[in-house]
Amino acid sequence: MTNTKQIMIETCGLTKTFEGGEKQVSALKDVNLQIHTGEIYGIIGMSGAGKSTLVRCLNFLERPTSGEVIIDGRKLSSLSDAQLRHERTEVSMIFQDFNLLMQRTVIDNVCFPMEITGVKKKDARQRAKALLEEVGLAEKASNYPAQLSGGQQQRVAIARALANNPKILLCDEATSALDPKTTKSILALLKEINATRGITIVIITHSMSVVEEICTHVAIIDEGNLAESGEVEEVFTRPKSAAAKRLVLPESSKAIDEMKSKRCVRIVFSENSSFEPVISNMILECKAPVNILLADTRDVNGTAKGQMVLQLPDDEEVADRMIRFLEERRLAVEELEGYV
Repeated sequence: MTNTKQIMIETCGLTKTFEGGEKQVSALKDVNLQIHTGEIYGIIGMSGAGKSTLVRCLNFLERPTSGEVIIDGRKLSSLSDAQLRHERTEVSMIFQDFNLLMQRTVIDNVCFPMEITGVKKKDARQRAKALLEEVGLAEKASNYPAQLSGGQQQRVAIARALANNPKILLCDEATSALDPKTTKSILALLKEINATRGITIVIITHSMSVVEEICTHVAIIDEGNLAESGEVEEVFTRPKSAAAKRLVLPESSKAIDEMKSKRCVRIVFSENSSFEPVISNMILECKAPVNILLADTRDVNGTAKGQMVLQLPDDEEVADRMIRFLEERRLAVEELEGYV
């Protein structure tokens, strides 16, 4: 389906190379992305893949070696220093370690970016109070960051990031220092902010579960390259690149590697198919057992998605019949031979 929304962020041939003595390290290699207005867009990759370099290039905290970053139709490379500073007020960031000013109270932390842009103190405090109310921390206005939990500190950081009404919010591993329950609450807050404000949110993460829970679209970065991009549901159901398959099926790699059979398939259950005992019916129909290597359920953008990895019989004819049986029931079926 064609996205008719306006493009908010675009990268064209984005490349970043770091010089290290006699060595060159290519952190990003010809990355081309389009992120539309109002999307929650995930950028995911393993440690060292280049995703944090990418997010820092999106607001020119890191200047690309080559290529372009275009924000709301404006090429960042064409802006003067003053214009770039103004553009950065519309592209806020939140970080893994919160980056709060420990000597300032919560409300003063939220006021800080407004001080920099010249907002009157009275107006800044009034807006800061409203933002703290929005993130559920109105009663903590006079506290200092050290008196807050990690999740509360990140809520303060989110309020601060919203202070100057940005059109884009960049979240660099914003939940990786938090426990699962707190992570879920922060993601729910970001989703609510996106829904009420229409702000474009980019989530940088190494966790596929974060992408599945909150994002509508995803880009997978692998060794500086854009391995794959698309709607989260499509990438989860039919991952094309090896990097995407590793992220979707991290737990199954060892099991698949150790299996004796050559035939292994991953199936994804739709909402309709989840009501039928498909595997039991397939075994009865084909009169042969299968080995279940992995079975789980994921929350993909608010929809429960079940997946299984099955080790099929050595008999090629029986295995082919089983695959046909699954496909006839409109399941997404992918052979994983040679995946690992």
